[in-house]
Amino acid sequence: MTRCVHLFFMDGVGLGSADAAVNPFVTAHLPNLTALLGEGWYLNHPGRVITTPRASLIPTDACLGVPGRPQSATGQATILTGRNVPQLVGEHYGPKPNQAVASIIRQGTLFHEVVAAGRSAALITPYPQGYFDAIDSGKRLLSAVPLAATSAGLPLMTADDLRTGRAVSPGFTGQAWRDYLGYSDVPIMSLPAAGAQIAAIARGHAFSFFEHWPSDRSGHRGSLAEAVAHLEMIDAALGGLLAAWDDAGLLIITSDHGNIEEKAHRQHTRNPVPTILVGANHAELAAHIHDLTGIATAVRQVLAL
Repeated sequence: MTRCVHLFFMDGVGLGSADAAVNPFVTAHLPNLTALLGEGWYLNHPGRVITTPRASLIPTDACLGVPGRPQSATGQATILTGRNVPQLVGEHYGPKPNQAVASIIRQGTLFHEVVAAGRSAALITPYPQGYFDAIDSGKRLLSAVPLAATSAGLPLMTADDLRTGRAVSPGFTGQAWRDYLGYSDVPIMSLPAAGAQIAAIARGHAFSFFEHWPSDRSGHRGSLAEAVAHLEMIDAALGGLLAAWDDAGLLIITSDHGNIEEKAHRQHTRNPVPTILVGANHAELAAHIHDLTGIATAVRQVLAL
């Protein structure tokens, strides 16, 4: 396939301890990520880069030299710009961008750069009509990722894109669109099929971004057992994505801050997040990633931006 980059974003997923009473990764059955990276890949060993024939995992600093707990708006803005946004605005901020963070996003992100190069970019997570209505009425603010896409002139995906296979639900299967949003005609997919569909959509774009935000919600709410089940769901979807991925391109799996890996509380953590690179020259690219600013550098290098 044409050289492309897909960023599979999991909100609120860090590398944690080996304590099964706290960290749902310890007891979760994650056959696909374990086959890719080896046993114990999810543990916090600062500085330990895992390299296998197909992939590299880099423990990635989300704190960026700024006190406090990392937050979504500044973390996501850093991933998409390659700039240390918490340092620029003087704090970790979120969940939605304030004026300072929004201004940095509007100045330019990976979406902007790909579009400016005359190539195709897409945020492939769809939104229901109620979301657009709330944005238009001022009752809701865009989070960092859709703000980055729209400020680059890209349309947000809709229910119609989900129906026609141009987008994949944040929860993978589409079941929540039927159960909670009233879209009875949305197709239901298995978890592996959803992952394979993400790979198929990515082939049509130089740069694509899938945003799985429910992982952060699972960190803030619910039980340890529910977090285990959530991680197993992500692994099953990633299994489909990994099986369908052509390693001529670069697949990046990463997060903005820790959360779900410490279920003893309901707050974000200062743990490093896993950045997983799959595809051509993954080890070479991994050597240049230390914190969230390095992810955009890898994308730019692969796409020659």
